[in-house]
Amino acid sequence: MSVHTETTDGVRRVTFDRPDVMNAFTTEAAAELAAELEAVDPDTHDAVVLAGEGPAFSAGGDVQTMAERDGSVREYYETVEDSFGRLAEAAMDARVPIVAKVDGDAVGAGLALVALSDFAYAVPDARFSCAFVRVGLIPDTGGSFLLPRLVGLRAAKRLAFTAEFVDAAEAADLGLVNDVVPEAELDETIADLLDTLRARPTETIGIIRQALHDNLGKEWGDALDHENLLQSQAYDTDEHEEGVSAFLEGREPEF
Repeated sequence: MSVHTETTDGVRRVTFDRPDVMNAFTTEAAAELAAELEAVDPDTHDAVVLAGEGPAFSAGGDVQTMAERDGSVREYYETVEDSFGRLAEAAMDARVPIVAKVDGDAVGAGLALVALSDFAYAVPDARFSCAFVRVGLIPDTGGSFLLPRLVGLRAAKRLAFTAEFVDAAEAADLGLVNDVVPEAELDETIADLLDTLRARPTETIGIIRQALHDNLGKEWGDALDHENLLQSQAYDTDEHEEGVSAFLEGREPEF
């Protein structure tokens, strides 16, 4: 297994478990992580936490396996579609929020996973690099789509063209992570966030997440139509009914 998971108090914790190679992902490992995210169920899980075993969050794609160039371009397309592409889609489509616990360097696909997460907190010595160009590749795992939207086009070009490392403080300034947290406080910070998320209606958060993600590439009119559609779905949930009842009764909702 390249990842291991556990669920406690509604939180699915997914840990990348290849510390000997800085949690680098083979295509098989990326597909395995995708399957773990696809298995998330809002009836059981309130959130997902991604973390790395050992000193790194993830070094991205496993360069050793990239040397095995024995297939056609079409075969490679199918491979990347079924692995890193599937992983990006699973993260974008997850119906609960994803929190990245960036406890070490996040490089290449590791950086893209941070971008795909809804929240990300990094330790001060974590570093970030969009390293694909170093091996003659473009940002994948959704990176070419998300980075310009997250940090702006000019900053995204700088990260993608140069592959330079930025420290955690600059990553926070760019919007790659929410905050930089001392290592001793990282678990507590994430626990506080998870407490907040658990107190919110999970199904509604899933619909909000879908609305924000779906509308990233839409024009105003189409985005508004889609928003109205998803709002009607939220209106039809027990969570909306409970929220309104709690407000009118002057009590905290029980989601």
